[in-house]
Amino acid sequence: MDFTAALPTFVITLREGVEAAIVVGIVLACLKKAKAGHLNPWVYAGVAVGLVASALVGVLFSWGIQALSATYPQYAPVIEPLLEAVFGVIAIAMLSWMLIWMTQQAKYLKSEVEGAVTSAIQQGKGSGWGVFTLILIAVLREGFETVLFIVAKFQQGLIPALGAIAGIAVAAGIGVLLFKWGIKINIRLFFQVMGVLLLLIVAGLVVSSLSHFDESIKTLAQMDRKSADLCFYYERFAKDHSCILGPIVWNMSSVLPDDQFPGIVLKALIGYREKIYLVQSVAYLLFMFTIGGLYFNSLAVPAGASVQHEKSASRK
Repeated sequence: MDFTAALPTFVITLREGVEAAIVVGIVLACLKKAKAGHLNPWVYAGVAVGLVASALVGVLFSWGIQALSATYPQYAPVIEPLLEAVFGVIAIAMLSWMLIWMTQQAKYLKSEVEGAVTSAIQQGKGSGWGVFTLILIAVLREGFETVLFIVAKFQQGLIPALGAIAGIAVAAGIGVLLFKWGIKINIRLFFQVMGVLLLLIVAGLVVSSLSHFDESIKTLAQMDRKSADLCFYYERFAKDHSCILGPIVWNMSSVLPDDQFPGIVLKALIGYREKIYLVQSVAYLLFMFTIGGLYFNSLAVPAGASVQHEKSASRK
C-alpha cells in the first residue's frame, strides 16, 4: 500500500493540530491557575465535539460528491475532477490565509486566549459553555482546513485520512510533552519549518487544481461537441498539449517520474510534477511570490512588537 498520499495531510494536520493543542494547553493552564479545574471536562468535550464535527463535514462533502456523480453518471468523468479542482481552490485560499494570519497572531496567542478564558470564567453559570465554545472553535477552525484538503484529494481514497489521523495523534503527543511533562520544544522553529512545508504543499495544490480543471474541461469537450471550443489550446500548436494550460514547459517524465520513488515523495511534499504547462508554471511562481512573500514577511516582525502587545493586553 502506497502511503505517500498521507504525507501532505500529515504535515497539515500536524501543524494545525499543534496550534489547537497549544490553545487547549493554555486554557487548561489558565483554569488550573484560576483554581477552576471543574471546567476541565468542558475543554475535553470541546475537543471531542470539534474532532467529530470536522470528520462529519468531510463525510458529508464526500457523500455529496458521490451522490452528484450517481445522479448524473454520464457526467461523472467531468464532475469528479471539476469538484476536486473547486475544493482545491477553496483549500488553497483557506490554508494560505491561515498560514499568514496564524503566523502573525501566534505572537499574541497566549495573551488573547488567557483573556478569553478569564472572560468565560467571569460569566459564572455560563462559564462552562464559554470554555467549551472557545475550544470548539479552535478545533473546528483547524479541522475544517484539513477536511477541505482531504476532500480535494478524494480520488486517493482513505490514505489522506490516515495521514490526518496520524497528524492528530502526533500533535496530541506534542501537546502532552509541552503542558503535561513540561518538556521544552522550540515551537517557533517548529512552526517556521511546518510553515515552509505547508507553503510548498499548497503551491503543489495550485498546480494539481489547474490540472483537474484542464482534465474536466477536456473531458467535457470530448463528450459534447458544443463545448469543443472550450479547449482553446489545440493539438496543432504542440505535440504534447493541454486543453487550457498552454504549451508544456517542463517534462521530466523520463528522468524523474512523479509516480515512482523519489518523484512520488517530492510530489506529495513539495508539489513536484513531471509535466508542467505554461499556465501552471505562471500560477506556481505567482503563488510563491505573493503568498510566500507575505508569509516570510510576517516572520520578520520585530520581536519587540509581541512584547508590547503582551504589555498592552495585560493592562486591559
